[in-house]
Amino acid sequence: MGNWIGRFVLRFMATVHGVGAFGLITLGVIARKWRVASRVIHPLACEQVDRAGVRLLPMVSFLALALGLIVIGQTVALLSRVGATNYAGIIMVTVVVRELGPLIVALLVLGRIGTAIVIELGTARATGEVEVLESLGVDPIHYLVVPRVIGLALSIFALTIYLILVALFGGYLFAFLQDVPLLLGDYFSQLAGALRWEDFVLLGLKTFSFGICIAVVTCYHGLALPLTIQDLGAATTRAVVESVAACTLLDALFIIVYLIM
Repeated sequence: MGNWIGRFVLRFMATVHGVGAFGLITLGVIARKWRVASRVIHPLACEQVDRAGVRLLPMVSFLALALGLIVIGQTVALLSRVGATNYAGIIMVTVVVRELGPLIVALLVLGRIGTAIVIELGTARATGEVEVLESLGVDPIHYLVVPRVIGLALSIFALTIYLILVALFGGYLFAFLQDVPLLLGDYFSQLAGALRWEDFVLLGLKTFSFGICIAVVTCYHGLALPLTIQDLGAATTRAVVESVAACTLLDALFIIVYLIM
């Protein structure tokens, strides 16, 4: 048991060290080379936004409506039975805006795009394409990683805003169809009263942090480690597990910040 715990701690520390160093290198490249080859990098970042954001809109719309039905519609209906509909805004902001919205979008992007990033970059590494880029004088971090980091950060932010808006409107629609005695104006007045300026700031920070974290972890497992084609499955699994763990820890950190503020 002690040996297993020791090996786990050593692997955990090695992973944190590797991903942390890779993330710092990536952020350094973004800061130093933002204007370098902008005609190449900026279109690549827009392509990642289209891939991780626009193409996921149908799935996010479905999840938003489901979230509105399950959380908002049911919660408002239950509150109306006990005469506590005045708490609907606080509950919606706490559950949807602060917690479920950003986390659901992050997990969706991880499952649909993060896994693909590991496979793409891992294949490029295994087939020698990364070495070809280096021989041509192209920085692989700048060309392969930076567009994905920017694309995922922007996509998760935009998709979270979209999911929250659709969920809030859809939730009220379901509550209205159940004849809940809550006027639309009162509903949005409660939401506005429950929202604080800190919610907007922390929502932006959380979603960008999720996007950067997922992109860095998946790119690290696809690019930074020597891989063969046979290793891609295990690398993808490790990247997903570590991304989920990192997003969960980040979410816990933001919960602490909410409680302090």
